Amino acid sequence: MEVICLHDEAFYELVEQVVERMKEKHKLPKEKWVSQERAMEILNVKSRTTIQKLRDTGAISYSQPQKKIILYDYDSIMSYLETHRKSTF
Repeated sequence: MEVICLHDEAFYELVEQVVERMKEKHKLPKEKWVSQERAMEILNVKSRTTIQKLRDTGAISYSQPQKKIILYDYDSIMSYLETHRKSTF
C-alpha cells in the first residue's frame, strides 16, 4: 500500500476538481451565482481590484443582494472567458 501526502491547498483543489467532474458527468446544474472568491478562482485573478474593474466596466454580470455581498453570474464569467479565447494556429 502506498501513502500519498498532499498539502492542504492541493487536497482541497483536488476535491474541487472531482466535484466539478462529477457535476459534469451527472449533468447536475451549475450554480447560477458564485461568490467573489469562486469567481476570482475561475478567472485566475488574484486581486480584488481586478475583479472589481471587471464588474465596474460591465465585463461580467453581478448581483448585490446585500450591502457587503456580491455574487457573480457564472454564465457571464464563462462568456467573458470565451470572448477572450485565442485560437491556436
